[in-house]
Amino acid sequence: MKILLNKNDLNEALNKVSNIGFVPTMGSLHKGHISLIKKCLNECKYTVVSIFINPQQFNNKKDYKKYPRNIKKDLSILKKLKIDFVFLPDEKTVYSEKSNIKIQISKKNNILCAKFRKGHFVGVLEVMDRLTKLIKPNKIYMGEKDYQQLHLVKNFIEKRYKSKIIQCKTIRDKYKLALSSRNFLLKKKYLKKARHLTNNIINFKKKLKREKNIKKLTEKKMIELSKIYRVKFDYLEVRDKKNLRLSKEVKTSKLFFAYSINNIRLIDNF
Repeated sequence: MKILLNKNDLNEALNKVSNIGFVPTMGSLHKGHISLIKKCLNECKYTVVSIFINPQQFNNKKDYKKYPRNIKKDLSILKKLKIDFVFLPDEKTVYSEKSNIKIQISKKNNILCAKFRKGHFVGVLEVMDRLTKLIKPNKIYMGEKDYQQLHLVKNFIEKRYKSKIIQCKTIRDKYKLALSSRNFLLKKKYLKKARHLTNNIINFKKKLKREKNIKKLTEKKMIELSKIYRVKFDYLEVRDKKNLRLSKEVKTSKLFFAYSINNIRLIDNF
């Protein structure tokens, strides 16, 4: 496993290398990241994992500062997985060159997390554009937990580069809670509450299949869950899997939700 710190390291390591798989991360690796990496290792000749906490995608400075960091543990995990390259750039390395495009989120995409985290996805697309340009991967592996991110990045990157976005299933713990680096910030009692809430929503979606007035029911459910679990919801919405438009067809849609528990924001979809 080679650790690459800058563009020179990256260019030297990837010179004349083909069939590259790329897993972009912000560190604090968990089994969800590991599943992406293993898929990449199985499908590509070379695997690059980046660890970069991108300040541009944080609309809240406090959120950026408290984002979990554990580089020593991360490198230990990656070494055991026997990946080829770890890219550990600093902010200057990633953002040294001026971008030749202006990234904007259209009105139709100003929904879900884009609505509640102003500038977040502009930052995500900016860093993905820069990392893809540097690494030139054949495939990029991303999870479904951040489904809106996956949707936006896929549409953006595949139009500009030859890289293909590989969609990977959400990995959950035995209680069905989606694995997330932010989970590390939660105390046991809040983790337990998040697991209960997740299962409540799973059961709710099953019942939605028999209902007609989905919008009214999801709005009512969001208020109910806020009171029961004492959490702050941003949204609970049924949207089409392909275009993320509000939907009345549960079979072809996902139930998206985001909420804050003890000031830690979690997102998921089913």
